[in-house]
Amino acid sequence: MNLTITWDVTPEIIEGWKTPNLYGLLFVTGLIIGYFVIKRMFKKSGTPEEHLDKLVFYVVVATIVGARLGHVFFYGPYWDEFDEYGVRTITGYFSHPLDIFKVWEGGLASHGGAIAILVALWLFSKKVVKKPMLWILDRIVAPIAIAGCFIRLGNLMNSEIVGNPTEVAWAFSFPNYWNEELGAFDPTPRHPAQLYEALSYVVIFLILMFMYWKKELWRKSGVLFGTFLILLFGARFLIEFVKIGQTVRDEILPINTGQILSIPFVLAGVYILGKALKKEPESDNN
Repeated sequence: MNLTITWDVTPEIIEGWKTPNLYGLLFVTGLIIGYFVIKRMFKKSGTPEEHLDKLVFYVVVATIVGARLGHVFFYGPYWDEFDEYGVRTITGYFSHPLDIFKVWEGGLASHGGAIAILVALWLFSKKVVKKPMLWILDRIVAPIAIAGCFIRLGNLMNSEIVGNPTEVAWAFSFPNYWNEELGAFDPTPRHPAQLYEALSYVVIFLILMFMYWKKELWRKSGVLFGTFLILLFGARFLIEFVKIGQTVRDEILPINTGQILSIPFVLAGVYILGKALKKEPESDNN
């Protein structure tokens, strides 16, 4: 029995206005929730509150800039076929560079955000808290997971990053999804890939919170961060099987760009977790 859900939600908060929109609202909501989660962690470890304010600045800037540039460079540009004169045309953001700044229209790559956040956290750990980088990484991953959930819900509101066509009972029809190949709106029932990711991030958030507060695994530096990399990018790798590739090359590759970018993160997580589990537990948060 097919119970296809018609998802014709408009991202507009005010009719006729592109911004503010639901995507932006959900993005900010995820950051706010993440802020309060890490605030509790900092309070538990006796970290000065002014350090939290600086961390928020570092992470917010890194998330927005890194995720946007990741989308631009990993998914944004693509190449048309050679024309009759042998000229290969680059389109996408390379031909419309001002579109890079239109974050409110969607288009954020979690892999780019992850790389930028790692750089920002390294700077934060060296210049602000003056602690090993794994100290802050273990405390930032749960907030990142819940923020990622809200970002994917924002993608759902925008009817973007949709899944492959399917006949499963819970398929979503996206009347507002613009199919570039067809050059038209495409309401074909599809996997709600954005919802799959959002739900997986909630589960990852709950697992990490359990590990931190109940099992006190912050005492083994790197356990939380390694677990996060394995779970989050492992989930991304699996969900990509039911998602439409976001680049032209994804049509010919055995695995798509998102999966290729996820593999190094999963392997890094296995390595970090393996080393962390061999450590002796720390006596306190400091």
